[in-house]
Amino acid sequence: MKIVTANRLSDGRVIYAGVDNQPVERIDQASVLDEATTDIVLAEVAGRPDVFVNPYAVEVEGHTPSGRDRLKERIRSAGPTVGHSVAGGVA
Repeated sequence: MKIVTANRLSDGRVIYAGVDNQPVERIDQASVLDEATTDIVLAEVAGRPDVFVNPYAVEVEGHTPSGRDRLKERIRSAGPTVGHSVAGGVA
């Protein structure tokens, strides 16, 4: 099974194709697709470059990334990796 992911054009955040191929921000809201449906959804969201930037399919088990790129996709689904540290001022 697969899900379709991309980055949102307006802010670069990770998004997924959800119900009716609408962009959703959480991986647990993504539509889980079979192989044939994945190709259809990819084609549809690729035709919406005003929202979906560089869409691609990710292998999942349930809503958990699996397969070769599972670590990368788990990091992406957790949100930005910048801005989480405490900013220390320089004196």
